[in-house]
Amino acid sequence: MVEHGFRKAGVEGSTPSIGFMGIDARYSTLQQILRSSGKVVVAYSGGVDSTFLLKAAVDTLGAENVLACIGISGSLAANQYSQAIEMARVIGAAVREITVDELSDADYSANKADRCFHCKSHLYRLLLDEAKKAGFDTVVCGSNYDDRDDYRPGNRAAAVFGVGMPLMEAQLTKADIRQLSRRMGLKTADLPASPCLASRVSYGLEITEERLRQVEQAEDFMRSAGFAEFRVRHHGDIARIEVTPADIPKVAAEPMRSRIVDRLRTLGFKFITVDLAGFRSGSLNEMLSAEEKQRHV
Repeated sequence: MVEHGFRKAGVEGSTPSIGFMGIDARYSTLQQILRSSGKVVVAYSGGVDSTFLLKAAVDTLGAENVLACIGISGSLAANQYSQAIEMARVIGAAVREITVDELSDADYSANKADRCFHCKSHLYRLLLDEAKKAGFDTVVCGSNYDDRDDYRPGNRAAAVFGVGMPLMEAQLTKADIRQLSRRMGLKTADLPASPCLASRVSYGLEITEERLRQVEQAEDFMRSAGFAEFRVRHHGDIARIEVTPADIPKVAAEPMRSRIVDRLRTLGFKFITVDLAGFRSGSLNEMLSAEEKQRHV
């Protein structure tokens, strides 16, 4: 376990001035929820939602009453870890690293439709223990109001372990969170969504350190090649690349096509494909039946 302590710097103001009364009221509701939660541990990843929640918690409760805990495992990309640490420094929050060994759990590594439930269960159990040891009252996560309508087994884990979802409770949508983040000066405001690396591995294909490494290195390459919104989905021998429709010609044109093929083959993929449907979050959930989704939410 590694702890980072930071002093507040860089973000202007403590509470944003919002021009729209609807979003202003929802932010006020979030603050009320946070005040009623006492001292909070934030399940923190450095993404759009958890960074906004961390900032709101620090502004509302004071940095001394907030602890950001980030789960360290093979499913956390190195660039996301660096981003998380930097944003916590800017916000002025203390960060504690919690080692999470999900791969030791056969239910997680089997990568069935409920993988996210097992992943979050490991994390939340550890965070609840950490909160108790550190004298904090509540563990909260960054699930937002839009997540009610998506396939999110992790939300079931939050309910099972009593982890608060204040953004969802305050009815703050992803669009709200991005807008409020801009008002707060958070550079995460316009970042693409960045779920864990395991979310790129096709259901039924075992999660291994090697497959997580392949995904991370493939996406690092795509990022270095200038793509901003994309995924590299792992289907065993096949890498399925999703980019925005506008970027599909760029992927297919030379010399980019050959560069991508050559790099991903060095990572162990035999076949490299481009999904003509384009980038969309959670595309692997398209292979699940309505019955499978209902069973795990």
